[in-house]
Amino acid sequence: MTEHALRPIPVLEAVAGCVPPRVVSNDDLPSHWETSDTWVRRRTGIGTRHWADEGTSTGDLALTAAEAVLAKCATRSVDLVLVATSTPDHPIPAMAPALAAKLGLAGVAAFDVAAVCTGFVYGLATASGMIASGVARRVLLVAADVYSTLIGPDDRGAGVVFGDGAGAVVVRAGERGEPGEILGFDLGSDGDGHDLITVPGGGARDRAEPGRYGELDRHFRMSGREVYQHAVTRMTESSLAVLKSAGWATTDVDRVVAHQANARILSLVGSRLSIPDEKILGNIERVGNTGAASIPLALADAVARREIHAGERVLLTAFGGGLTWGSAVLVWPEAV
Repeated sequence: MTEHALRPIPVLEAVAGCVPPRVVSNDDLPSHWETSDTWVRRRTGIGTRHWADEGTSTGDLALTAAEAVLAKCATRSVDLVLVATSTPDHPIPAMAPALAAKLGLAGVAAFDVAAVCTGFVYGLATASGMIASGVARRVLLVAADVYSTLIGPDDRGAGVVFGDGAGAVVVRAGERGEPGEILGFDLGSDGDGHDLITVPGGGARDRAEPGRYGELDRHFRMSGREVYQHAVTRMTESSLAVLKSAGWATTDVDRVVAHQANARILSLVGSRLSIPDEKILGNIERVGNTGAASIPLALADAVARREIHAGERVLLTAFGGGLTWGSAVLVWPEAV
């Protein structure tokens, strides 16, 4: 038997998600943004989103999602805690060690993954690699973002799109062919487009060049039209690459769960992959774009609505700031 055959296989064990209780409909958006429900739905496909109340942080949502996913597992024991986020509670330290301690997991390895809206896929690849290499047997991955704290007061473009939330999965070591097997990944980046999705101020560059950045530079900025084109192209190409590596044709895919960026992007990616709309799952209409949390939140929602079933072949794909992109394929487990 080859060394490759002896490696542990990463298997998805459970998924859960949470959003803050405050629901913000299109009619509830700031009046000076001069929007309407019809305008927002036509441009984004979003009807409502959840925004965290004052006093609720990314870490609070991450803890809730983590507790929910661990409650689904036979054991709370994990060897590694990963947090994928672009809105950490503090610049230093990382969020993962504090989350592990709050969960009673102090002493385990813990670190953050920063890949903006691609963070969950990057985190899933990291978890799978840790398991395949034997570093960990069970990994808790939490993806959480509170983008409402980054939106500028006059930024209608980003403001109508983003919501807050957290999603979590547990990945464990298993055997080849087992339900839940994670079969492969495709990951990529293009740093030349780093300024298309950015928060310019607030970091080391801001402190290194006093006077260059103002208060508004600490808010989120996105070049919508350019991001739209990049997102469609990169998610399509990445999806085709990971399908090829797994030996799947697009017709073999039963369900697609993509980063919930914009309903038009999701539809166009599906069209370019020749995958019909009924196979594309999502919840963007209800929660908007929740950053790194969007894929696990959509998966948890699909489970709750019984829209995804054991044995189905699932494609995940995402695009985010950096620029970053990534895709994964797996066989859906029997119970999550």
